[in-house]
Amino acid sequence: MSKGAPTLEDVARVAGVSRATVSRVVNGTRNVDPQLQETVRNAIEQTGYTPNRVARSLVTRRTGTVALVISGAGGGSDVFSDPFFGRVTAGVVDFLRLRGVHPVLMLADSDQTRTEVVEFLRQGSADGALLVSTHPSDPLPSRLLDAGVPAVLFARPGRPMQVSYVDMDHRAGGRMAADHLVAAGRYNIATISGPLDVLASQDRHAGFRDALARHGFPYVPSAEGGFTAESGAEAMRGLLAECPDLDAVFAANDLMAQAAVEVLQEHGLRVPGDVAVVGFDDSAPALACRPQLTTIRQPVERMAAEMGELLLSDLESPGQRPRSVIFEPELVVRESA
Repeated sequence: MSKGAPTLEDVARVAGVSRATVSRVVNGTRNVDPQLQETVRNAIEQTGYTPNRVARSLVTRRTGTVALVISGAGGGSDVFSDPFFGRVTAGVVDFLRLRGVHPVLMLADSDQTRTEVVEFLRQGSADGALLVSTHPSDPLPSRLLDAGVPAVLFARPGRPMQVSYVDMDHRAGGRMAADHLVAAGRYNIATISGPLDVLASQDRHAGFRDALARHGFPYVPSAEGGFTAESGAEAMRGLLAECPDLDAVFAANDLMAQAAVEVLQEHGLRVPGDVAVVGFDDSAPALACRPQLTTIRQPVERMAAEMGELLLSDLESPGQRPRSVIFEPELVVRESA
């Protein structure tokens, strides 16, 4: 091996491949055989080679970083305490790490911070954005689009626009929950929706109610929650006051479902003996709940990785038409229903 800092030639010699192949792996080119990529990465680790990122960026005009932007979710404590955002972050980090791309987490919860995000990206400080936007009225997706920033959204945008996104069939998830509760012989069924200014909440709610209507239930008692445990508990108390004889509840996420279970138990009701409970997401609260939650699985980590896949594809082949990728939900049956 040559003296001094390890070079591309050193890596190529150890890996038994050409210098050009090593360069393609280091620069994140996608059309390299996965086994060959692994061989080169092992050689990089063995030699201790460190890419010259400044020189690399001059050639590729890319920084090797991607902004993961969470918009409209409030302050940092709200984001970091919510299992959904943690799962998105984990999915993005795991995907990008294997491709030598580094994520930069940015929180945009005001007009000023959204402007800062747009300027950060417009100046080329990151190659593109993976955007998790929590409200349909959020102006950030269109601002990034107007600025010419490569971006991919988690969830369908609030209004039609030329941007790639990943999402799930939330209506199908709501239908699955309704079908399961009816099949279990439940007749007095209520629901705790998510915030109804969020498209995913609207779809879950509509899918659930539509399916129950097809089963002959013309009216479904409903209380609106905010995807938090506190809002789920408050909604459950309101439903019990309105419908003391209810025997099933569908909550639009697991945090609210877990809180609903706790309120039911406080009122001396057995879950699922007296009241069956179904959640949504299949997140950590579903397993922490006692009894563990039957829930609708949303493959958040896979969806987050697909965001990264779409963005890297756009960066390597600019000018592609925007694409949408829709994932299917899955019913996960546990003890609560």
